[in-house]
Amino acid sequence: MSKMADKTVDEGVWTGCAVMFLQSLFPGVDLLALYKDQQGKFIIFKVIKLTLRDSAGGLGGYEILKVHDAEPFLGVEVKFVDVAACQQFLESYSSGAVRQSLSQHACRLLAVPQDFTVETQLKAGPQNLDLCLDQLTVCLQHIHLSQPERLRDDEIDHLEQQLQSQALGPAPEPPTVTQEESAIPSNCFKFQNRVFEDRMLTSADVQSFSNGVGRQWKHVGRALGKSCRALKGPAIDNLAYEYEREGLYEQAYQLLSRFIQAEGRAAKLSRLVRALEDSKLTSLAENILDMQPRE
Repeated sequence: MSKMADKTVDEGVWTGCAVMFLQSLFPGVDLLALYKDQQGKFIIFKVIKLTLRDSAGGLGGYEILKVHDAEPFLGVEVKFVDVAACQQFLESYSSGAVRQSLSQHACRLLAVPQDFTVETQLKAGPQNLDLCLDQLTVCLQHIHLSQPERLRDDEIDHLEQQLQSQALGPAPEPPTVTQEESAIPSNCFKFQNRVFEDRMLTSADVQSFSNGVGRQWKHVGRALGKSCRALKGPAIDNLAYEYEREGLYEQAYQLLSRFIQAEGRAAKLSRLVRALEDSKLTSLAENILDMQPRE
């Protein structure tokens, strides 16, 4: 973390505000119009919430204050209450991971084609952060100086309640399991008696994996290799040799990147979680799934 970020934490509770502007580049899909529709509003909000979860390291450290009409954009005002979450979001935004996550979740929830893309702009007060993304400390400072001027909208409170009822993240209490329990939907998977929505792996997943797996990345690679031809045979050892100088993070990063490149849309979260289980790395799986400890 940057020196500026550390200093900010030392001075007390860190807060700041940024507004992300979204516009669909796909013909016939208008995010602003969809949000104005009662049914579309909930879907778009869920896309935004899932994207923030992917890019800011979980469900904490920030809150959505308002989603508003910024014709032709849809404006999303976000309050950050944790400098680490804000920094991770900025890094994801700068790398293009936020746009990728937005597109992936929109494709799935709106049932639009895979080439659906979103244009984004990021501002803190009058400052256009897209112009200084290569200066992380400057962006953090602009966000910190832009303090929220409002409490969360009642509309956002209502949408958050809807999302909680649909278990956007892991449910705080596991569902009661009976012999007559319904089959798990085809787009979901089960882990530790909880049901999670399956999805394609994101750059945030790759980062979390690479940061946490350490020397065990080879074991996970061999577990993934049971169902991925690109990781069979000498592929794992070749990766270890090729990226030995770059260290464990890069070796792990290249492993998942190769898996995603080889498997495409089939590079699902459930497959990584299963490989982590096989490698006795359940705590890392819990971290990637952002599982909250039960009370």
